[in-house]
Amino acid sequence: MRMGSAALWRAIAAAILVALPVAAFAAGKSPQDKVLLAAHDAYIAGDGFRLVGCVDRLHGHVLEPYVEFWRLKIRLEDASPDEIRHFLMRNEGAVLAEQLRRDWLLVLGKKGQWDLFRQELPALVRTDPEISGYALQERWRRQDASAPSEIKFLWKSPRPLPEGCLPVVEAMLQSGEITPQELHDRFRLLVRANLIAEARQIAVRLPADRSPSAVQLDVAAGSPARFLEKADGRLKTASEREAAIVALAGLARIDFPRAVGFWNGGLREHFPPEDQQYLWAIFATHAARRHLPEAVDWFIKAGEYPFADEQLVWRARIALRQGNWPDVKTAIERMSQAERDQPAWTYWLGRSLLALGDPEAGRTLFERIAGEHHFYGRLAAEELEMPLKIPTKATAPTRAETAEVSGREGLRRALALYRLGLRTEAAAEWLWSVRTMDDRLLLAAAEIARRNKIWDRTISTADRTVGEHDFSLRYPFPYRDLLSRHARRRNLDQHLIFGLVRQESRFTADVRSSAGALGLMQLMPETARLVARKIGMKGFHPSRLTRPEVNAALGSCYLRQLLDGFQENTVLAAAAYNAGPARARKWRDLKPMEGAIYIESIPFTETRRYVKKVMTNALYYGALSGREPRSLKSLLGTIEGGAATNNGTEER
Repeated sequence: MRMGSAALWRAIAAAILVALPVAAFAAGKSPQDKVLLAAHDAYIAGDGFRLVGCVDRLHGHVLEPYVEFWRLKIRLEDASPDEIRHFLMRNEGAVLAEQLRRDWLLVLGKKGQWDLFRQELPALVRTDPEISGYALQERWRRQDASAPSEIKFLWKSPRPLPEGCLPVVEAMLQSGEITPQELHDRFRLLVRANLIAEARQIAVRLPADRSPSAVQLDVAAGSPARFLEKADGRLKTASEREAAIVALAGLARIDFPRAVGFWNGGLREHFPPEDQQYLWAIFATHAARRHLPEAVDWFIKAGEYPFADEQLVWRARIALRQGNWPDVKTAIERMSQAERDQPAWTYWLGRSLLALGDPEAGRTLFERIAGEHHFYGRLAAEELEMPLKIPTKATAPTRAETAEVSGREGLRRALALYRLGLRTEAAAEWLWSVRTMDDRLLLAAAEIARRNKIWDRTISTADRTVGEHDFSLRYPFPYRDLLSRHARRRNLDQHLIFGLVRQESRFTADVRSSAGALGLMQLMPETARLVARKIGMKGFHPSRLTRPEVNAALGSCYLRQLLDGFQENTVLAAAAYNAGPARARKWRDLKPMEGAIYIESIPFTETRRYVKKVMTNALYYGALSGREPRSLKSLLGTIEGGAATNNGTEER
């Protein structure tokens, strides 16, 4: 699968937990290693003078190119093209060249140095929205006829426009190529997406009779309740109604019941039908995220409003919770093709067809994804009565394959960076190196990562194979004795613990998340402190959470507490582990529902993905341990009823 540059770096950030301070890794390193770490510190501090002093002392070191890379990064705007090109030529094919070329292209675009930009762009392997924006501007300046149509495509996306294409947008606005209706459509799109700063920029260009004043917008966006309190009876003009729409959409995010109260308390009558449909769609989506039953009726009231995929996704989810299979089917079929083709909606559309009496069509959809080793692939396979079977283990990498992978400079640099604790840089090198590997080389790379106990790369690299697999690399058992011992001690399913640790830290003991969670089981310090106090652990300090023994002891105890609180329901316990027990309870319904539907309707994207991963991991760990294969459905079970109405303000 191809991935843009921005997506690549996002993948790195998502896959790699934040490294502990570099100084923690410096002890025992070679003199050159220490120089490299000092150079990294200088780069972070923006100290080019210190970097110069490191250059000669790193001659011959595998990471020698990094010092020159960091020097150029610090002074990229002032460096000569010859100097940059010399570095690119000497490091062609390396991730450092890709990163430097990308950043240089941004500088060239901002400076309007289009000849150089055009010369360097073809050598960039992966593009991203920022680069694409400047590329559009460069093509537009050459009067490329396709550039305006691409701008129109971006215009319809609920995202800020790339900076590089803004001059083109301005020219199209001046020429009338972007119509007043298209302006208004984008304004509404941005309001719905809560991109108020961008919406303000559009508002000033709306026709005078529809353009809210700056004061109106400031109050509507900053103090929506105050604006709406004074709005009743004053919404006589289109511009006033636009400001009220901003206020209603904003208030719905932070105080949903109050927003609905204003809407039903007299404001609705001031809006024409098309505006009512727009707002009904917004309210319905927020209501669905809060699992409110009236969401279904509100979606209906939105009529033929052209719902965005996000809105249709939540229409499908609330219909799932209500067992309304016709509406599930309708919502999925109205999604864009790209969204409808996602495994989740392939599976749920198949389920809806089964429920509506069309088993053959349902089976056809299940067959599309039943061979895939993810949450929905497994659920689809079970609908086809296909038992869980671990793929035949691929032949071990040959000496030649291992030698080929070991000899790649990118992998050598990645291993050196991991050894020094520079995880972000190491992950970039590793991902760049494996991106073009076939299955055989991927398995060799995963095995190298395993031998070096770099478990996150072991797992992610083995996960990339398509035809040949080694599930012992996808689902390894680091710290097996430790984790199994604590599982027995707390009467936990050891496969659940392994599944959770695989998702939490990928078995990396000395890391912290961006939120501050630490260690194997990614415990927040305050949670760990409470658990330590409960079990009588002496001398606890958060710094001890990077010690596997301490982390496993506290994490297993906390997981046991959650399971006790949820009557051994693993789905609820997993949701609680990620998002907190109160939320996991709130997301239940008054009546029982199947576990898969509970998971699908979790409002938090992170938690929804997390629970799917943990449960799928536990299933495969059980199968790899020789346990009688279970169905994923049975593992997910039934979520008993008992939740209070979720009408709060929390949403993400």
